[in-house]
Amino acid sequence: MAIWPLYAVHIGGGILGMLSGTVAMIYRKGSRGHVLAGKVFVAAMLTMASAAVYLAVLKQQPNNVGGGILTFYLITTAWLTARRVDGETSRFDWAVLFIPLSVGVLGWMNGLAALRSPTGSKYGVPGGMHLFMGTVCLLAAGGDIRMLVRGGVVGAQRVVRHLWRMCFGLFIATGSFFLGQQKAFPAAWRGSPVWFVPALLPLALLIYWTLRVRFTKTYHNDGPGTRKREGRAALGQQALPG
Repeated sequence: MAIWPLYAVHIGGGILGMLSGTVAMIYRKGSRGHVLAGKVFVAAMLTMASAAVYLAVLKQQPNNVGGGILTFYLITTAWLTARRVDGETSRFDWAVLFIPLSVGVLGWMNGLAALRSPTGSKYGVPGGMHLFMGTVCLLAAGGDIRMLVRGGVVGAQRVVRHLWRMCFGLFIATGSFFLGQQKAFPAAWRGSPVWFVPALLPLALLIYWTLRVRFTKTYHNDGPGTRKREGRAALGQQALPG
């Protein structure tokens, strides 16, 4: 079976996702350009993740299967957070909770196994990275549980939930490309520390936006139920970052 078309879809989706994600960050939040770039980003990332999972299954790469599923989950839940109004949840949220829980537990199991191994890695991934990704997954699951118990997220909490999942999904793409696929670069460019800058930039933006939302009043509701009354149109005007 020829799988090169799947590689083309995967690579094309990843490149388009990184470009559109960058554009979405440049445009004023809530502007037409930001919204359009965000839609392209979501479509591209979901395409990339779907192709990644299929390729990983064909090539028997369990770690990449988990990475693709995690990316799909993060982008989907981030998109739903932006589309919904305050305090809105659904049965879908309960169903997808299984994803971060299972990937997180497997990440910690793989990380501990890697640390005990002579090479310090498993599936070619260092134990520390397994533990890092596993921790992120468990934190995401914890956030889902808290949201469901409270009956949804409101105001700044909803903004933070949207932005950190979008930014971390973008980080998975940039990290995989700039650090994990250097064999595609010219030999003279490989191994340069400069590639850590574009790879880690989404994490820096994640921290920046989270702190800005948490410690400024720009993204807080004016009063109880304000966001819910304004609905989705107001979400664009209030400008969800990320």
